[in-house]
Amino acid sequence: VARWEHKTRALSQIFGSPRAACYCLGAVILVLNCVRSHCFTEAMKSQPKLEGWDYHWTYYSGLAISAVGTLFVISSFLALGFTGTFLGDYFGILMEEKVTSFPFSVLDNPMYWGSTAIYLGWSLMHASPAGLLLTAVVAISYTIAVLYEGPFTEEIYRRKQKGVKSK
Repeated sequence: VARWEHKTRALSQIFGSPRAACYCLGAVILVLNCVRSHCFTEAMKSQPKLEGWDYHWTYYSGLAISAVGTLFVISSFLALGFTGTFLGDYFGILMEEKVTSFPFSVLDNPMYWGSTAIYLGWSLMHASPAGLLLTAVVAISYTIAVLYEGPFTEEIYRRKQKGVKSK
């Protein structure tokens, strides 16, 4: 959807502005994330636990991993803002420069990997093999997304820098 918007600007035309379109897409993404999290939780609850993992140390390890993931997700959102988080660059809404401060100074794509860590931690906390499998699906999905988004983001900020230098 974001690539389509970037090529056609159709959503921006429908919603009257790039910001309104980006906010609507962001709202859809948030709703879908809630649905995904609910389905993830229901899948874990409906499947057997790994009895060998149903211990305090596994629970607290999962809690710690989820806490680190939450730190990365929240700090990413605070660094990027709503439009930076929800594909604003595809709508032509760019930051002054590419964000390189924490958590981006620690790892690339901290929101994706933080979200993955939350699911991993949640799976460990529930000693859930289904949760571990679904976490792998989330990680693979994010890896594919990064393959598309990473080069796009690099290119638009390279073009922006080139445009600023030529003025």
